[in-house]
Amino acid sequence: MSRIVIRLIRKIRGFIMSPFKFAVINPLLHNELRLKIMVALDSLKSANFMYLCEITGATRGNLSVQITTLKEAGYLEVDKSGSGATARSVCRITRQGRDALHAYEQGLRRLFNERVPDNLEEAEKNGSR
Repeated sequence: MSRIVIRLIRKIRGFIMSPFKFAVINPLLHNELRLKIMVALDSLKSANFMYLCEITGATRGNLSVQITTLKEAGYLEVDKSGSGATARSVCRITRQGRDALHAYEQGLRRLFNERVPDNLEEAEKNGSR
């Protein structure tokens, strides 16, 4: 094939699938309340449920759902003691959770520092993702 045909095919394919892609960020942590929980627990050794309710401004029901989601992902440990009116839940971030949070932070930093190529030729020339 001639070079012109090859370049034309690349241009057409580029409109369908650009070689540029933004940095990937963790969708599990991209929820405002889950992110607040993780950031709080990253700086604290542990926090009880009511304290997390207070600092995040979340309702108990919503906080409970989001903590369960983070726990199921392996990002939090939850210790429960007592029952009924005296029940107490204490949350801690796990190593996996801390690693995910720091990777999320780095992904956001990369995302804000990305320079989107002006055109397909520039993206191909610079080897953009």
